[in-house]
Amino acid sequence: MKWKRAGIVLFFSVSLYAQSPRGQIAGQIIDITNQWPLIGANVQIIGTDFGAAADDEGRFLIEYVPVGKYALKATMIGYEPEIRSDVVVSSVRPITVNFRLSETVVELRNISVTADYFTNNSDKPISTQSQSNEEIRRLPGGLEDVVRAISILPGVAQVTGGRNDLIVRGGAPSENLYVVDGIEIPNINHFGTQGATGGPLSFINLDYITSTSFSSGGFGAIYGDKLSSVLSLELAEGRNDRPGGKATISASQFGLNLESPISEKGSFLVSARRSYLDFIFKSAGFGFVPEYWDFLFKSQIELNPVDKISFIGIGVLDKTRFFNDTPENRYENSRILGNSQNQFIGGVTWRHLYFMGFSEMQISHLVNTFDFTQADTFQTPIFTNKSLEQTTRISGKIVFQPFQSTELSGGFQERFLVFKTDVYLSSFKDEFGDVFSFANDDRSFARKDAVWIQMEQRVPFVRFTIGGRWDQFDQIQQSWVFSPRASMQLRLGSQLTINTSAGQYHQFPSMIWIVSRDLNRNLRAIQADQMIAGMEYIPRSDVKMSLETYYKKYQYYPVSLSRPYLIMANTGAGFGGSEEGWASFGIDPLVSKGTGWSRGIEFFLQKKFSETPFYGTWSVMTSQTRFKALDGIERPGSFDQRWIVNAGGGIVFNKFWEASMRYRMATGRPYTPYNADFSRSAELYNSARIQTNHTIDVRLDKRWFKGRLEWITYVDIQNVLNVKVKDVPRYNAFKGEVEESGSIGILPSIGVSVVF
Repeated sequence: MKWKRAGIVLFFSVSLYAQSPRGQIAGQIIDITNQWPLIGANVQIIGTDFGAAADDEGRFLIEYVPVGKYALKATMIGYEPEIRSDVVVSSVRPITVNFRLSETVVELRNISVTADYFTNNSDKPISTQSQSNEEIRRLPGGLEDVVRAISILPGVAQVTGGRNDLIVRGGAPSENLYVVDGIEIPNINHFGTQGATGGPLSFINLDYITSTSFSSGGFGAIYGDKLSSVLSLELAEGRNDRPGGKATISASQFGLNLESPISEKGSFLVSARRSYLDFIFKSAGFGFVPEYWDFLFKSQIELNPVDKISFIGIGVLDKTRFFNDTPENRYENSRILGNSQNQFIGGVTWRHLYFMGFSEMQISHLVNTFDFTQADTFQTPIFTNKSLEQTTRISGKIVFQPFQSTELSGGFQERFLVFKTDVYLSSFKDEFGDVFSFANDDRSFARKDAVWIQMEQRVPFVRFTIGGRWDQFDQIQQSWVFSPRASMQLRLGSQLTINTSAGQYHQFPSMIWIVSRDLNRNLRAIQADQMIAGMEYIPRSDVKMSLETYYKKYQYYPVSLSRPYLIMANTGAGFGGSEEGWASFGIDPLVSKGTGWSRGIEFFLQKKFSETPFYGTWSVMTSQTRFKALDGIERPGSFDQRWIVNAGGGIVFNKFWEASMRYRMATGRPYTPYNADFSRSAELYNSARIQTNHTIDVRLDKRWFKGRLEWITYVDIQNVLNVKVKDVPRYNAFKGEVEESGSIGILPSIGVSVVF
């Protein structure tokens, strides 16, 4: 009788177990320095009995995990433990979580090291924040855009809510570097500004980003030719169990993802997305519409235990269409710089493991075509720019660990550029009374070289990083520059760390500036000297507080000879065109006599998702940026915002429902006011400021499972309080008045995805 009762209990247990949606967590655990697998490392789902050990390839598999959101902890004797939060388990496809553990110094092995949710990177040892795919996806008002998610981090200002022109610690929008799977890409935004890094929307599909690492300063010698920041994106690998995919429709686009194994040691993924803003804009009465496609492909294969090759391909098609069917539309369109461009990127990476390190070789090729046009109300072109930028990049690096506490790394980069441009500007008088007329047709071949070396030394409680890089650009007079960099991290116990950094950074002028005039080939590399100091406190494993202060000193910034108030650090944001006098294209005769400085203090508090089912961030930044052009007058930078506050967070109610909210406040940036006759005076350049703006965004997410499908839906409402956000005033000649441009008010959006 007892056996029968036991059988009945077992039957019902197995039935309920089978009916409950469950999934798998797979991944690999490797040494962060030499990339070798950590055999026998343990992985545990925090708060549960689920776990696994890594095999002889460092791989692990946890099966029959109930669907939901978890945190995972990886441990290994002699290594610092690491926790990954926001691991969403699905019954439709396995979730992949990879760990890179750092070896502890011998003298610290007898000290208890507590695992936390925050990791360090030797390439970006200071002023660095990481975000997971899930943290980016659920950000209210973020449109599931990786660049918009950066705007909530300390040290970052966003010029306008509708664009991804990031201002990092006072730097211009052209000073940011994007790296996708180790391959440098000049701009990852649709309708990008030539020579800068902004645009309205990122073209990298968030579905295939596993994590991001953003450094707002103090980054290592491996990164060059940029002054302010580095955003590194790590792409996922295709699933290796069976073919699958995802279909998505949101407020602005629809897309399809597909992925599949191609062998026991290889897989691929591909995605295609298209906007349908053309239908929305036209029905809403807009006079123009942006249309875009983007494509992403990645494949990888392990040739053997020590060799791995991966391929990525990216395609972007952007086009601006105008509807000049009414006099008002014709006038509004005459104020817009039409921007149509195509971009194609391909790259291959070969990684090889050695006994005490690893090496990587990369070859990538990028082709970007620009077609800018601005016409008057009679639809006669007054400005055109047809450009081709083509770059072939060959790079290599090697990481070597001769001793347990010492890491040596070095590498090189070779870039071969083909640049063609045909720029025409008819006689034009701007609001400052300056008259322009310009024509240039150029074809140039250029080369950029770089060599870098870096050493990281760890001793008890201290980590030193020192390095330097040499960069060369054959299109300017002083072609070689050297950039030394150093940082130190002092650990005072298991919770408090003191960070310091000092270094010199160089960035070569944009090709579009250099080829515009013969004089501009005499420009020098822009130089920024940076000093950073701060502290980081982790009171508990899922909470981090940091306080940092920085100072940046700029030298040799290009300034205009024809517009003595203009420094190129104040250009590159927005859509450009007549309202900025086409300054971002470098049509002015330029000399490297601009100077400036930026300083600030940043506070950041973050609570990661953990066993307590809520998360949040709070950042406060106060800063000041000043630049001096040829006239010698020190003025606020055009993107100077003295105070920025970001606060947000959310709660996970259960495995199906989640809600979040974000608040943002920013004091106004400078602008030049209008005179009574609607002209502007150079004497008043950047002497006024727009008012302080603040907005609140909210979001509600729901997941559910049905058969072999996972459904994900959300409702996102931007500016839920309908605050009238102000921007830099613009003169409207059609209405004969000055408008304070701003947002369109409440902006709701809905998204639906199905994973199969």
